[in-house]
Amino acid sequence: MDFRNTTALDSARLERLFLRHTYPFRHDRLVVRVRYSRGADFSGTCFYGQARIFVNLGRHVRYPYYLATHIARSQSNATHWWRQTYRVVIADAYKLALFVYLHELYHYLIKSARRNPRRKEAMCDRFATRVLVDCYRAPVLDERGRRVPRREWDFQDLDAFVANAPRVPTTLFDLAGPAATPRAIAPAAAAVRLGARRQRPPRL
Repeated sequence: MDFRNTTALDSARLERLFLRHTYPFRHDRLVVRVRYSRGADFSGTCFYGQARIFVNLGRHVRYPYYLATHIARSQSNATHWWRQTYRVVIADAYKLALFVYLHELYHYLIKSARRNPRRKEAMCDRFATRVLVDCYRAPVLDERGRRVPRREWDFQDLDAFVANAPRVPTTLFDLAGPAATPRAIAPAAAAVRLGARRQRPPRL
């Protein structure tokens, strides 16, 4: 991974965090830049052709941060469809950067697995949310501030969906570490963006 951070966050810690949660997928071709946003709470972009991910963080963000997601099941009636807003409680700037990175990484993995990348925002949010819940105990809350049962948002096999994305050979990774991984297959050129979603703490 070609990693660079221009924020006040510790670069070594950020890079370790990103690498930890990229494995077992190949990352040696990835170019990742963490920087401050121009005013938004956060945003992210993935350029498939250049394997480039931008993570943009707002200087003004205060924590814990209630990040609105698209992870809820969609609902519909005869005239329209809708989705509840579930919020992931982000403890600090490192976790916000990780969420944005993982969201964009899953976009990249979808394209690398030769899947259709359109309309996958909810899947990318679920991929990022799963890591924050499993590894960092981040709560997922509904619009009234109640904890959401996992079955209500974790209902897709995200690993199977990107099973064809290039992976790190296990023996090579174990023996030589991430820097020794072979080059990944270059996906087609395109870009997707994760925009900031204005957040408010839920009504308690």
